[in-house]
Amino acid sequence: MKKFFKTWKRKNEGLTLVEALVGITLMIIVFIGIYAAFQFAFKAVRYSQNKITAIALANQIIEQVRNLPYESVGVKGGFPEGVLEPATTTFRNNIEYQIETRVDYVVDPADGISPPEDECPNDYKRIEVKVSWGGWFKGEVRLSTDIAPENLAQECAEVGGILSVSVFDAQGIMISSPLIEIKDPLTDEVIKTATPLEGKHFFSLSPATYKVVVSKEGSSSAKTYDSGDTYNGKTIITPENPHPIVFEGQLTEVSFSIDKLSSFAVDTLSLWGTESFRDSFLDESKISESSGVKVENGEVVLASSTQGYLPSGYLLSIEISPSQILRWYTFSFADSEPENTDLKYQIYFASGTEWYLIPDSDLPGNSTGFDTSPLDLSNLSTTTYSSLKLKANFSTNATSFTPSLYDWEISWITTEPTPISNVSFSLRGEKIVGTDENDEPIYKYEKTHTSDASGHLDIGNLEWDRYTFSPEPTSGLDLVNTDPSPQPIGLPPGTSLPIKLYLEAENSLLVTVQDEETLDPVVFATTTLKNESLSYQDSQYTDKKGQSYFIPLQSATYDLEIEAPGYLSTTSSIFVSGDVIETIKLKRIE
Repeated sequence: MKKFFKTWKRKNEGLTLVEALVGITLMIIVFIGIYAAFQFAFKAVRYSQNKITAIALANQIIEQVRNLPYESVGVKGGFPEGVLEPATTTFRNNIEYQIETRVDYVVDPADGISPPEDECPNDYKRIEVKVSWGGWFKGEVRLSTDIAPENLAQECAEVGGILSVSVFDAQGIMISSPLIEIKDPLTDEVIKTATPLEGKHFFSLSPATYKVVVSKEGSSSAKTYDSGDTYNGKTIITPENPHPIVFEGQLTEVSFSIDKLSSFAVDTLSLWGTESFRDSFLDESKISESSGVKVENGEVVLASSTQGYLPSGYLLSIEISPSQILRWYTFSFADSEPENTDLKYQIYFASGTEWYLIPDSDLPGNSTGFDTSPLDLSNLSTTTYSSLKLKANFSTNATSFTPSLYDWEISWITTEPTPISNVSFSLRGEKIVGTDENDEPIYKYEKTHTSDASGHLDIGNLEWDRYTFSPEPTSGLDLVNTDPSPQPIGLPPGTSLPIKLYLEAENSLLVTVQDEETLDPVVFATTTLKNESLSYQDSQYTDKKGQSYFIPLQSATYDLEIEAPGYLSTTSSIFVSGDVIETIKLKRIE
């Protein structure tokens, strides 16, 4: 009984603060939902009311038109001329409505006769009424109707002139439903528009000069020009496609070509790059053969016995067979040779299935071995010496001491290009809009672009055309080749075309940044090259190969600073003349 009483008492105690907050939150959520639903319903009701009023206003105009004589159906100052106001406003229920009325002659080929054979081309009139309103619940409605003449006399009463506009694609096929706009050349005001399903439309117009603009979503655009118009800062004297003139009782024909937009994916590149084989001896995966040596803790030393270190030993690297080699570059190594020890290096080449020492006639000193790093290999034939192996020969005259090999690396120049960052180049199409006062062409597309820090740029919204790329004169770069080639390069409609621009300069510096222990590339290291006397300074991040490429340069001595998170920064001086390759090893912060 006591237990039951205590339980009943706890259930009737007041709410905790947390419980109260939860309850209030739930109530707020419910009320917000109710308010949102009410607001939506209110908006829908008000919008419906405004729309019903707009439809009624539009119907009033339509009914007025139907009760007018055929010759009076038109807007004041328009073509056809009539009694209707082109634009008015009215208030209903404290809402202002804008009423726009448009009347056009319809030249309908459905009667079997098209201009110029049709002596009375204005077959009937089409009336369109647009009623719009603003405020919180803004919107618009459009109503249209056709009014036919009672007889041939009415049809032929007002002839005017006919402007025929045809829109084709790049293959000369009519484009479905392009937007054709007829404008006033002076005010750029739109007079008439059409989106013909078959790509061709006849406009009945009063005699005058008109501007024509054609377009379609996702496609290029085209238009007419007048002498004196400005295009890309240049004055057109002789337009390629001038404004058409409509004459009384005559047919004027114009045609345009538009098609789907395209793009270029541009890479700015050097003609060459570097690759390397390297081993920091963290394991034995890059060793093909060894004797009398051991690999431990990232170094190679002579093996030992109970009497001390063995007197000699050697190791051979695995086969090094580059696939895209232009020429061999250097062989470098890091070692230590205590007193009474020696460590020499030799290079072997493959002939069939056998390996032979490269003769001294092609690599002087190879028979006795090298002990100075780096070793220049640029004179080796890549045809004869397409596959190499490195050999290290260890020896000691003191059983207490051994030479140590910490790492070695052989590098070569490849046909795999290096990205060049921030290259400014001009891109020009062959299509023109006219000529200037010197009878020089004014190109429809002519712009300057700059590749990004990775040497890439996507250029979109391009019209199908034949394009020419050229580096800006201030870039100091020469365009050696393009892929595809030759120029100009054709860009079909509706395509994305990859473009490679191969550039060179008289002097350049390719910097490779590596981890001192592993020889792995250091990515996103900041490399800064500067020469105060030349007022030159440029900073780049290393790429996935740990490389930065500075081009173009003047022949001079530069200061190179390299910083990377987790590494000690370093500064060095480098003399640049021609194409220089520099490898920098960074030491980790302990």
